[in-house]
Amino acid sequence: MSTSDREGLEIDIDTLLAESAKAAAEYDASEAGYLDVENSQHDLQDRQALRRVAGLSTELQDVSEAEYRQLRLEKVVLVGVWTQGTAQDAENSMKELAALAETAGSQVLDALIQRRDKADTSTFIGSGKVVELRQAVVATGADTVVCDGELSPAQLRTLEDKVKVKVIDRTALILDIFAQHAKSREGKAQVELAQMTYLLPRLRGWGDSLSRQAGGIGGRGPGETKIETDRRRINDKMAKLRREIKEMKTSRDTKRQERRRNNIPSVAIAGYTNAGKSSLMNRLTDAGVLVENALFATLDPTVRKSSTSEGRVFTLSDTVGFVRHLPHQLVEAFKSTLEEVSESDLIVHVVDGSHPDPFEQIRAVREVISEIGGGDIPEIIAINKADIAAPEILMQLLREEKNSFAFSARTGFGIDTLVKAIESSLPRPRVEINVTIPFNRGDIVSAIHQRGEILSEDYSGEGTLIHAMVDGSIAEQIARLG
Repeated sequence: MSTSDREGLEIDIDTLLAESAKAAAEYDASEAGYLDVENSQHDLQDRQALRRVAGLSTELQDVSEAEYRQLRLEKVVLVGVWTQGTAQDAENSMKELAALAETAGSQVLDALIQRRDKADTSTFIGSGKVVELRQAVVATGADTVVCDGELSPAQLRTLEDKVKVKVIDRTALILDIFAQHAKSREGKAQVELAQMTYLLPRLRGWGDSLSRQAGGIGGRGPGETKIETDRRRINDKMAKLRREIKEMKTSRDTKRQERRRNNIPSVAIAGYTNAGKSSLMNRLTDAGVLVENALFATLDPTVRKSSTSEGRVFTLSDTVGFVRHLPHQLVEAFKSTLEEVSESDLIVHVVDGSHPDPFEQIRAVREVISEIGGGDIPEIIAINKADIAAPEILMQLLREEKNSFAFSARTGFGIDTLVKAIESSLPRPRVEINVTIPFNRGDIVSAIHQRGEILSEDYSGEGTLIHAMVDGSIAEQIARLG
Protein backbone atom coordinates (compact mmCIF):
# COMPACT_ATOMS: atom_id res chain seq x y z
CA MET A 1 0.00 0.00 0.00
CA SER A 2 1.41 3.40 -0.95
CA THR A 3 1.87 6.24 1.53
CA SER A 4 -0.95 8.20 -0.08
CA ASP A 5 -3.32 5.26 0.19
CA ARG A 6 -2.33 4.77 3.82
CA GLU A 7 -2.94 8.42 4.65
CA GLY A 8 -6.35 8.20 3.00
CA LEU A 9 -7.29 5.38 5.33
CA GLU A 10 -6.04 6.92 8.60
CA ILE A 11 -8.66 7.00 11.34
CA ASP A 12 -9.83 10.21 12.95
CA ILE A 13 -8.33 9.92 16.44
CA ASP A 14 -10.65 12.55 17.92
CA THR A 15 -13.67 10.69 16.59
CA LEU A 16 -12.25 7.46 17.98
CA LEU A 17 -11.76 8.88 21.46
CA ALA A 18 -15.24 10.41 21.45
CA GLU A 19 -16.73 7.12 20.33
CA SER A 20 -14.76 5.31 23.03
CA ALA A 21 -16.03 7.60 25.79
CA LYS A 22 -19.63 7.30 24.60
CA ALA A 23 -19.56 3.54 24.24
CA ALA A 24 -17.79 3.02 27.57
CA ALA A 25 -20.68 4.74 29.36
CA GLU A 26 -23.17 2.45 27.65
CA TYR A 27 -21.15 -0.72 28.04
CA ASP A 28 -21.75 -1.29 31.77
CA ALA A 29 -25.51 -1.11 31.19
CA SER A 30 -25.37 -3.73 28.47
CA GLU A 31 -24.77 -7.28 29.66
CA ALA A 32 -25.28 -8.52 26.17
CA GLY A 33 -21.71 -7.50 25.27
CA TYR A 34 -20.85 -8.85 21.89
CA LEU A 35 -23.70 -11.39 21.68
CA ASP A 36 -25.96 -11.18 18.66
CA VAL A 37 -29.49 -12.22 19.65
CA GLU A 38 -31.02 -12.27 16.19
CA ASN A 39 -32.68 -15.34 14.71
CA SER A 40 -29.38 -16.56 13.32
CA GLN A 41 -28.16 -17.26 16.88
CA HIS A 42 -30.29 -20.33 17.72
CA ASP A 43 -27.07 -22.33 18.05
CA LEU A 44 -26.08 -20.11 20.97
CA GLN A 45 -29.32 -20.89 22.84
CA ASP A 46 -28.85 -24.60 22.21
CA ARG A 47 -25.29 -24.48 23.49
CA GLN A 48 -26.24 -22.67 26.68
CA ALA A 49 -28.97 -25.24 27.32
CA LEU A 50 -26.40 -28.06 27.31
CA ARG A 51 -24.31 -27.34 30.38
CA ARG A 52 -22.93 -29.81 32.86
CA VAL A 53 -25.24 -30.56 35.80
CA ALA A 54 -23.37 -30.31 39.08
CA GLY A 55 -23.52 -33.39 41.29
CA LEU A 56 -24.53 -35.84 38.56
CA SER A 57 -21.80 -38.26 37.57
CA THR A 58 -21.47 -41.90 36.49
CA GLU A 59 -17.69 -41.83 36.69
CA LEU A 60 -15.44 -44.30 38.51
CA GLN A 61 -14.45 -43.08 41.94
CA ASP A 62 -11.01 -44.73 42.24
CA VAL A 63 -8.49 -42.04 41.32
CA SER A 64 -6.09 -44.72 40.02
CA GLU A 65 -8.58 -45.32 37.21
CA ALA A 66 -8.67 -41.65 36.22
CA GLU A 67 -7.67 -42.19 32.61
CA TYR A 68 -10.90 -44.12 31.94
CA ARG A 69 -13.22 -41.45 33.31
CA GLN A 70 -14.85 -38.55 31.57
CA LEU A 71 -13.50 -35.14 32.58
CA ARG A 72 -15.12 -33.90 35.77
CA LEU A 73 -15.26 -30.14 35.46
CA GLU A 74 -17.84 -29.02 37.99
CA LYS A 75 -15.73 -27.27 40.64
CA VAL A 76 -12.09 -26.63 39.86
CA VAL A 77 -8.96 -25.18 41.43
CA LEU A 78 -6.35 -23.70 39.08
CA VAL A 79 -2.61 -23.96 39.56
CA GLY A 80 0.18 -22.44 37.48
CA VAL A 81 3.97 -22.19 37.46
CA TRP A 82 5.48 -18.79 36.69
CA THR A 83 8.85 -19.48 35.08
CA GLN A 84 9.42 -16.40 32.91
CA GLY A 85 8.01 -12.98 32.12
CA THR A 86 6.47 -10.51 34.53
CA ALA A 87 3.97 -11.07 37.31
CA GLN A 88 1.34 -9.45 35.07
CA ASP A 89 2.07 -12.04 32.37
CA ALA A 90 1.52 -14.85 34.88
CA GLU A 91 -1.75 -13.32 36.07
CA ASN A 92 -2.99 -12.88 32.49
CA SER A 93 -2.20 -16.53 31.78
CA MET A 94 -4.19 -17.64 34.84
CA LYS A 95 -7.10 -15.38 33.88
CA GLU A 96 -7.13 -17.01 30.47
CA LEU A 97 -7.07 -20.47 32.08
CA ALA A 98 -10.03 -19.44 34.24
CA ALA A 99 -11.90 -18.29 31.12
CA LEU A 100 -11.15 -21.63 29.46
CA ALA A 101 -12.44 -23.52 32.51
CA GLU A 102 -15.63 -21.46 32.60
CA THR A 103 -16.14 -21.97 28.87
CA ALA A 104 -15.93 -25.72 29.52
CA GLY A 105 -18.85 -25.33 31.96
CA SER A 106 -17.03 -25.40 35.30
CA GLN A 107 -16.93 -23.16 38.36
CA VAL A 108 -13.52 -21.78 39.33
CA LEU A 109 -13.13 -21.78 43.11
CA ASP A 110 -9.48 -20.85 43.67
CA ALA A 111 -6.19 -20.26 41.83
CA LEU A 112 -2.58 -20.71 42.92
CA ILE A 113 0.64 -19.52 41.23
CA GLN A 114 4.16 -20.63 42.12
CA ARG A 115 7.35 -18.81 41.09
CA ARG A 116 9.96 -21.33 39.93
CA ASP A 117 12.87 -21.48 37.50
CA LYS A 118 11.22 -24.49 35.85
CA ALA A 119 8.31 -26.85 36.52
CA ASP A 120 8.97 -29.73 38.89
CA THR A 121 9.65 -32.94 36.95
CA SER A 122 7.60 -35.03 39.38
CA THR A 123 4.56 -32.99 40.41
CA PHE A 124 4.72 -29.82 38.19
CA ILE A 125 4.75 -27.71 41.39
CA GLY A 126 7.01 -28.02 44.43
CA SER A 127 6.25 -30.32 47.37
CA GLY A 128 5.24 -27.42 49.61
CA LYS A 129 2.85 -26.09 46.99
CA VAL A 130 1.36 -29.60 46.60
CA VAL A 131 0.40 -29.54 50.29
CA GLU A 132 -1.12 -26.07 49.86
CA LEU A 133 -3.00 -27.25 46.77
CA ARG A 134 -4.40 -30.26 48.66
CA GLN A 135 -5.58 -27.95 51.45
CA ALA A 136 -7.28 -25.67 48.90
CA VAL A 137 -9.02 -28.66 47.31
CA VAL A 138 -10.32 -29.85 50.69
CA ALA A 139 -11.38 -26.36 51.79
CA THR A 140 -13.29 -25.57 48.57
CA GLY A 141 -14.70 -29.03 47.89
CA ALA A 142 -13.24 -29.03 44.38
CA ASP A 143 -13.39 -32.19 42.27
CA THR A 144 -10.72 -31.23 39.71
CA VAL A 145 -7.35 -29.47 39.56
CA VAL A 146 -6.46 -27.73 36.29
CA CYS A 147 -2.77 -27.05 35.62
CA ASP A 148 -1.65 -24.18 33.39
CA GLY A 149 0.68 -26.21 31.18
CA GLU A 150 0.99 -29.59 29.50
CA LEU A 151 1.84 -32.30 32.04
CA SER A 152 3.69 -35.53 31.35
CA PRO A 153 1.89 -38.81 32.17
CA ALA A 154 4.14 -39.24 35.24
CA GLN A 155 3.35 -35.72 36.51
CA LEU A 156 -0.38 -36.32 36.09
CA ARG A 157 -0.33 -39.58 38.04
CA THR A 158 1.92 -38.34 40.84
CA LEU A 159 -0.08 -35.15 41.34
CA GLU A 160 -3.36 -37.09 41.37
CA ASP A 161 -1.99 -39.45 44.02
CA LYS A 162 -1.08 -36.50 46.24
CA VAL A 163 -4.14 -34.22 45.85
CA LYS A 164 -6.64 -37.15 45.68
CA VAL A 165 -8.79 -35.62 42.93
CA LYS A 166 -8.76 -35.62 39.15
CA VAL A 167 -5.94 -33.56 37.61
CA ILE A 168 -5.99 -32.30 34.02
CA ASP A 169 -3.73 -29.95 32.13
CA ARG A 170 -4.35 -27.01 29.82
CA THR A 171 -4.23 -29.20 26.72
CA ALA A 172 -6.93 -31.59 27.98
CA LEU A 173 -9.11 -28.60 28.91
CA ILE A 174 -8.87 -27.07 25.43
CA LEU A 175 -9.59 -30.44 23.84
CA ASP A 176 -12.70 -30.76 26.00
CA ILE A 177 -13.96 -27.34 24.86
CA PHE A 178 -13.39 -28.30 21.24
CA ALA A 179 -15.30 -31.55 21.80
CA GLN A 180 -18.27 -29.59 23.19
CA HIS A 181 -18.34 -27.05 20.36
CA ALA A 182 -17.68 -29.24 17.30
CA LYS A 183 -20.82 -29.54 15.15
CA SER A 184 -19.86 -30.65 11.66
CA ARG A 185 -18.74 -34.18 10.78
CA GLU A 186 -15.29 -32.91 9.89
CA GLY A 187 -14.97 -30.89 13.09
CA LYS A 188 -15.96 -33.83 15.27
CA ALA A 189 -13.51 -36.13 13.50
CA GLN A 190 -10.68 -33.60 13.90
CA VAL A 191 -11.37 -33.15 17.62
CA GLU A 192 -11.61 -36.91 18.21
CA LEU A 193 -8.29 -37.45 16.44
CA ALA A 194 -6.64 -34.75 18.59
CA GLN A 195 -8.08 -36.29 21.77
CA MET A 196 -6.79 -39.75 20.91
CA THR A 197 -3.35 -38.39 20.00
CA TYR A 198 -3.25 -36.81 23.46
CA LEU A 199 -4.64 -39.88 25.26
CA LEU A 200 -2.43 -42.56 23.69
CA PRO A 201 0.81 -41.89 25.63
CA ARG A 202 -1.20 -41.36 28.85
CA LEU A 203 -2.92 -44.76 29.00
CA ARG A 204 -2.25 -46.93 32.00
CA GLY A 205 -3.78 -50.11 33.44
CA TRP A 206 -6.87 -50.46 35.58
CA GLY A 207 -5.05 -50.02 38.88
CA ASP A 208 -1.93 -51.68 40.25
CA SER A 209 -3.83 -54.85 41.27
CA LEU A 210 -4.35 -55.78 37.62
CA SER A 211 -0.90 -54.96 36.29
CA ARG A 212 1.57 -57.63 35.21
CA GLN A 213 3.19 -59.30 38.23
CA ALA A 214 5.62 -61.83 36.73
CA GLY A 215 6.72 -63.43 33.47
CA GLY A 216 5.91 -66.89 32.19
CA ILE A 217 2.73 -68.96 32.13
CA GLY A 218 0.17 -67.77 34.64
CA GLY A 219 1.96 -64.50 35.31
CA ARG A 220 0.42 -62.33 32.64
CA GLY A 221 -2.06 -60.10 34.41
CA PRO A 222 -5.22 -58.75 32.75
CA GLY A 223 -3.95 -55.22 33.27
CA GLU A 224 -1.35 -55.68 30.56
CA THR A 225 -3.91 -57.29 28.25
CA LYS A 226 -6.32 -54.38 28.75
CA ILE A 227 -3.82 -51.60 28.06
CA GLU A 228 -2.46 -53.31 24.96
CA THR A 229 -6.00 -53.80 23.67
CA ASP A 230 -6.75 -50.12 24.31
CA ARG A 231 -3.62 -49.03 22.46
CA ARG A 232 -4.47 -51.19 19.47
CA ARG A 233 -8.08 -49.93 19.34
CA ILE A 234 -6.96 -46.31 19.61
CA ASN A 235 -4.37 -46.73 16.85
CA ASP A 236 -6.97 -48.38 14.59
CA LYS A 237 -9.47 -45.60 15.31
CA MET A 238 -6.87 -42.90 14.64
CA ALA A 239 -6.01 -44.45 11.29
CA LYS A 240 -9.71 -44.53 10.37
CA LEU A 241 -10.18 -40.88 11.41
CA ARG A 242 -7.18 -39.78 9.34
CA ARG A 243 -8.68 -41.50 6.28
CA GLU A 244 -12.05 -39.82 6.87
CA ILE A 245 -10.48 -36.38 7.31
CA LYS A 246 -8.43 -36.90 4.16
CA GLU A 247 -11.60 -37.72 2.20
CA MET A 248 -13.39 -34.64 3.58
CA LYS A 249 -10.33 -32.55 2.78
CA THR A 250 -10.72 -33.49 -0.91
CA SER A 251 -14.02 -31.58 -1.13
CA ARG A 252 -12.48 -28.48 0.47
CA ASP A 253 -9.45 -28.67 -1.85
CA THR A 254 -11.70 -28.96 -4.91
CA LYS A 255 -13.60 -25.81 -4.00
CA ARG A 256 -10.36 -23.97 -3.28
CA GLN A 257 -8.85 -25.03 -6.62
CA GLU A 258 -11.97 -23.85 -8.43
CA ARG A 259 -11.60 -20.42 -6.84
CA ARG A 260 -7.94 -20.35 -7.86
CA ARG A 261 -8.76 -21.38 -11.41
CA ASN A 262 -11.10 -18.42 -11.64
CA ASN A 263 -8.50 -16.19 -9.94
CA ILE A 264 -10.85 -15.21 -7.13
CA PRO A 265 -8.84 -13.62 -4.27
CA SER A 266 -9.32 -15.16 -0.84
CA VAL A 267 -9.23 -13.29 2.48
CA ALA A 268 -8.88 -15.25 5.75
CA ILE A 269 -10.09 -13.76 9.02
CA ALA A 270 -7.74 -15.07 11.71
CA GLY A 271 -6.96 -14.09 15.26
CA TYR A 272 -7.02 -14.96 18.94
CA THR A 273 -10.07 -16.75 20.27
CA ASN A 274 -12.89 -14.38 21.29
CA ALA A 275 -11.28 -11.44 19.48
CA GLY A 276 -14.39 -10.91 17.35
CA LYS A 277 -13.66 -12.77 14.09
CA SER A 278 -17.19 -14.13 13.66
CA SER A 279 -18.70 -10.75 14.54
CA LEU A 280 -16.60 -9.12 11.81
CA MET A 281 -17.57 -11.87 9.36
CA ASN A 282 -21.25 -11.23 10.06
CA ARG A 283 -20.76 -7.47 9.66
CA LEU A 284 -19.09 -7.87 6.27
CA THR A 285 -21.21 -10.65 4.75
CA ASP A 286 -24.34 -11.28 6.87
CA ALA A 287 -23.05 -14.86 7.18
CA GLY A 288 -25.04 -15.65 10.32
CA VAL A 289 -22.04 -17.25 12.04
CA LEU A 290 -22.49 -18.13 15.72
CA VAL A 291 -21.33 -15.27 17.95
CA GLU A 292 -20.70 -15.90 21.64
CA ASN A 293 -18.66 -14.11 24.27
CA ALA A 294 -16.70 -17.29 24.96
CA LEU A 295 -13.47 -18.94 23.93
CA PHE A 296 -13.49 -21.16 20.83
CA ALA A 297 -17.15 -20.46 20.02
CA THR A 298 -16.47 -21.12 16.31
CA LEU A 299 -14.62 -24.24 15.16
CA ASP A 300 -15.97 -24.97 11.69
CA PRO A 301 -14.70 -22.58 8.98
CA THR A 302 -17.25 -20.53 7.06
CA VAL A 303 -16.49 -19.27 3.54
CA ARG A 304 -18.67 -16.53 2.02
CA LYS A 305 -18.56 -14.55 -1.21
CA SER A 306 -18.12 -10.80 -1.00
CA SER A 307 -17.38 -8.03 -3.47
CA THR A 308 -15.57 -4.72 -3.54
CA SER A 309 -17.25 -1.38 -4.18
CA GLU A 310 -16.21 -1.80 -7.83
CA GLY A 311 -17.93 -5.19 -8.05
CA ARG A 312 -14.80 -7.34 -7.90
CA VAL A 313 -15.54 -10.71 -6.24
CA PHE A 314 -13.45 -12.21 -3.42
CA THR A 315 -14.05 -14.75 -0.65
CA LEU A 316 -13.98 -14.26 3.13
CA SER A 317 -13.33 -17.21 5.44
CA ASP A 318 -13.85 -17.29 9.20
CA THR A 319 -11.45 -19.71 10.91
CA VAL A 320 -10.94 -21.36 14.29
CA GLY A 321 -9.48 -19.07 16.93
CA PHE A 322 -5.94 -19.39 18.22
CA VAL A 323 -4.65 -19.28 21.78
CA ARG A 324 -1.24 -19.19 23.43
CA HIS A 325 0.26 -22.68 23.66
CA LEU A 326 -2.33 -24.07 21.26
CA PRO A 327 -2.00 -27.86 21.64
CA HIS A 328 0.16 -29.42 18.94
CA GLN A 329 -2.44 -32.19 18.54
CA LEU A 330 -5.06 -29.62 17.50
CA VAL A 331 -2.78 -27.93 14.98
CA GLU A 332 -2.10 -31.31 13.37
CA ALA A 333 -5.75 -32.44 13.42
CA PHE A 334 -7.08 -29.10 12.12
CA LYS A 335 -4.47 -28.72 9.36
CA SER A 336 -7.07 -29.12 6.58
CA THR A 337 -9.18 -26.37 8.20
CA LEU A 338 -6.22 -24.08 8.87
CA GLU A 339 -5.27 -24.30 5.19
CA GLU A 340 -7.95 -21.66 4.63
CA VAL A 341 -5.43 -19.33 6.30
CA SER A 342 -2.20 -20.67 4.80
CA GLU A 343 -3.65 -20.69 1.25
CA SER A 344 -5.23 -17.22 1.39
CA ASP A 345 -4.09 -14.09 -0.46
CA LEU A 346 -4.63 -11.78 2.53
CA ILE A 347 -4.96 -12.34 6.28
CA VAL A 348 -7.17 -10.02 8.32
CA HIS A 349 -5.67 -10.51 11.78
CA VAL A 350 -8.36 -9.54 14.31
CA VAL A 351 -7.02 -8.34 17.67
CA ASP A 352 -8.98 -7.75 20.89
CA GLY A 353 -8.10 -4.14 21.67
CA SER A 354 -9.68 -4.38 25.13
CA HIS A 355 -7.44 -7.27 26.25
CA PRO A 356 -4.83 -6.45 28.94
CA ASP A 357 -1.99 -7.72 26.71
CA PRO A 358 -2.99 -7.61 23.02
CA PHE A 359 0.66 -7.76 21.92
CA GLU A 360 1.02 -11.25 23.44
CA GLN A 361 -2.11 -12.30 21.54
CA ILE A 362 -0.62 -11.01 18.28
CA ARG A 363 2.60 -12.92 18.96
CA ALA A 364 0.73 -16.17 19.72
CA VAL A 365 -1.39 -15.92 16.55
CA ARG A 366 1.60 -15.15 14.32
CA GLU A 367 3.43 -18.12 15.81
CA VAL A 368 0.63 -20.49 14.75
CA ILE A 369 0.28 -18.85 11.33
CA SER A 370 4.00 -19.34 10.73
CA GLU A 371 3.73 -22.95 11.88
CA ILE A 372 1.09 -23.70 9.23
CA GLY A 373 3.07 -21.96 6.48
CA GLY A 374 1.33 -18.58 6.28
CA GLY A 375 4.09 -16.33 7.61
CA ASP A 376 4.72 -14.56 4.27
CA ILE A 377 1.08 -13.73 3.46
CA PRO A 378 0.18 -9.99 3.53
CA GLU A 379 -1.51 -9.05 6.80
CA ILE A 380 -3.93 -6.38 8.01
CA ILE A 381 -4.15 -5.84 11.77
CA ALA A 382 -7.84 -5.21 12.59
CA ILE A 383 -8.13 -3.95 16.18
CA ASN A 384 -11.63 -4.82 17.40
CA LYS A 385 -13.56 -3.48 20.41
CA ALA A 386 -12.23 0.04 19.90
CA ASP A 387 -15.32 1.32 21.72
CA ILE A 388 -14.19 -0.18 25.06
CA ALA A 389 -10.42 -0.40 24.58
CA ALA A 390 -8.08 1.78 26.63
CA PRO A 391 -7.14 4.74 24.36
CA GLU A 392 -3.43 4.50 25.24
CA ILE A 393 -3.31 0.79 24.33
CA LEU A 394 -5.20 1.46 21.12
CA MET A 395 -2.82 4.25 20.11
CA GLN A 396 0.22 2.08 20.92
CA LEU A 397 -1.14 -0.70 18.68
CA LEU A 398 -1.79 1.71 15.82
CA ARG A 399 1.71 3.17 16.13
CA GLU A 400 3.65 -0.09 16.43
CA GLU A 401 1.70 -2.33 14.04
CA LYS A 402 1.93 -1.16 10.46
CA ASN A 403 -1.17 -1.53 8.30
CA SER A 404 -3.38 -1.54 11.41
CA PHE A 405 -6.93 -0.18 11.71
CA ALA A 406 -9.28 0.22 14.67
CA PHE A 407 -12.94 -0.76 14.50
CA SER A 408 -15.85 -2.05 16.57
CA ALA A 409 -17.90 -4.97 15.31
CA ARG A 410 -20.58 -4.14 17.90
CA THR A 411 -21.14 -0.48 17.00
CA GLY A 412 -19.94 -0.50 13.39
CA PHE A 413 -17.29 2.15 14.05
CA GLY A 414 -14.38 1.96 11.58
CA ILE A 415 -15.90 -0.83 9.46
CA ASP A 416 -15.91 1.27 6.27
CA THR A 417 -12.24 2.16 6.73
CA LEU A 418 -11.36 -1.49 7.29
CA VAL A 419 -13.27 -2.54 4.17
CA LYS A 420 -11.34 0.02 2.09
CA ALA A 421 -8.08 -1.32 3.51
CA ILE A 422 -9.06 -4.88 2.56
CA GLU A 423 -10.06 -3.84 -0.95
CA SER A 424 -6.83 -1.92 -1.53
CA SER A 425 -4.74 -4.87 -0.26
CA LEU A 426 -6.25 -7.51 -2.57
CA PRO A 427 -3.87 -8.84 -5.26
CA ARG A 428 -4.20 -6.91 -8.52
CA PRO A 429 -4.73 -8.46 -11.98
CA ARG A 430 -1.58 -8.09 -14.08
CA VAL A 431 -2.71 -8.12 -17.75
CA GLU A 432 -3.81 -4.79 -19.27
CA ILE A 433 -6.46 -4.88 -22.01
CA ASN A 434 -7.96 -2.16 -24.19
CA VAL A 435 -10.48 -3.90 -26.42
CA THR A 436 -14.01 -3.87 -27.80
CA ILE A 437 -16.14 -6.77 -26.55
CA PRO A 438 -19.11 -7.72 -28.82
CA PHE A 439 -22.53 -7.24 -27.26
CA ASN A 440 -23.26 -10.98 -27.56
CA ARG A 441 -20.34 -11.75 -25.19
CA GLY A 442 -21.78 -10.22 -22.06
CA ASP A 443 -20.32 -13.15 -20.12
CA ILE A 444 -16.81 -11.81 -20.70
CA VAL A 445 -17.83 -8.28 -19.67
CA SER A 446 -19.38 -9.70 -16.49
CA ALA A 447 -16.20 -11.70 -15.75
CA ILE A 448 -14.08 -8.56 -16.17
CA HIS A 449 -16.29 -6.71 -13.69
CA GLN A 450 -16.13 -9.55 -11.15
CA ARG A 451 -12.48 -10.54 -11.41
CA GLY A 452 -10.75 -7.58 -13.04
CA GLU A 453 -10.15 -3.92 -12.39
CA ILE A 454 -12.05 -1.53 -14.71
CA LEU A 455 -10.05 1.54 -15.74
CA SER A 456 -12.61 2.90 -18.24
CA GLU A 457 -15.75 1.63 -19.97
CA ASP A 458 -17.73 3.00 -22.92
CA TYR A 459 -20.06 1.80 -25.66
CA SER A 460 -19.97 1.93 -29.47
CA GLY A 461 -21.95 0.43 -32.30
CA GLU A 462 -19.68 -2.63 -32.33
CA GLY A 463 -19.73 -3.44 -28.59
CA THR A 464 -18.41 -2.45 -25.18
CA LEU A 465 -15.10 -0.53 -25.10
CA ILE A 466 -13.18 -1.66 -22.02
CA HIS A 467 -9.81 -0.60 -20.67
CA ALA A 468 -9.02 -2.82 -17.69
CA MET A 469 -6.53 -4.96 -15.79
CA VAL A 470 -7.48 -8.66 -15.92
CA ASP A 471 -6.03 -12.06 -15.07
CA GLY A 472 -4.50 -14.47 -17.55
CA SER A 473 -7.60 -16.64 -18.12
CA ILE A 474 -9.78 -13.66 -19.14
CA ALA A 475 -6.99 -12.36 -21.37
CA GLU A 476 -6.94 -15.73 -23.16
CA GLN A 477 -10.72 -15.62 -23.67
CA ILE A 478 -10.44 -12.15 -25.21
CA ALA A 479 -7.55 -13.28 -27.45
CA ARG A 480 -9.74 -16.10 -28.83
CA LEU A 481 -12.34 -13.55 -29.95
CA GLY A 482 -9.96 -12.72 -32.81
